[in-house]
Amino acid sequence: MELRQRLAQHLPMFGLEVRTPHLVLRYPDDEDALALAELGARGVHDPSRVPFQILWTSVPPPHQQRNTLAFLWDQRSTAQRDDWHLPLVTVVDGEIVGSQGVLASSWSVLRQVQTGSWLGREHQGKGIGTEMRAAALHLAFAGFGAVQAATGAWEDNPSSLAVTERLGYRPNGELRAVRDGEAVVMRRFVMDRADWEAQRRDDIELVGAGAVADLFGTERPPGS
Repeated sequence: MELRQRLAQHLPMFGLEVRTPHLVLRYPDDEDALALAELGARGVHDPSRVPFQILWTSVPPPHQQRNTLAFLWDQRSTAQRDDWHLPLVTVVDGEIVGSQGVLASSWSVLRQVQTGSWLGREHQGKGIGTEMRAAALHLAFAGFGAVQAATGAWEDNPSSLAVTERLGYRPNGELRAVRDGEAVVMRRFVMDRADWEAQRRDDIELVGAGAVADLFGTERPPGS
């Protein structure tokens, strides 16, 4: 039995995959985590731009790689039923090209998820960002039984805003926040389950989602 399968017997996230015709999202083992850390250190955005609220890309190597590894390892040990963060790697043609996260707070009551993602610069502009977010939304709604998904992006991050609008989120107000010592507007969006159902895809496959839903204390959705 492979190590990932053995780990999945105890931590079901290791058995999780979301498969679309163009990519796979999976929970990172140590080899995946190392590849992701090295990808991020090669560059995620133009250095003159600040697309993230947490300035993790501003940390120089090798500290950035260490921080990425520490973050991924920390999520393994701190997954709780009501407050969880599920970081997934995005794989295209066998190569790790980015990260797609799904997270929730007060999950048992709110059943709301948020998403966050990034792609290595060499993989941007190819439609991967839209596909990986669509995969994450399918996991949240079809796999975990979410009732709502929320997201946000800085007003000067057109690529992220374009993905959000393309997938059918609805505007949900704006928030002034501090980014790198300056006040910037965060545009917020929301998608209800009915919004997602109206454009639900039939070409996305979930593997191991039910076991992860159980880990988070979620009743399995019908048919899962």
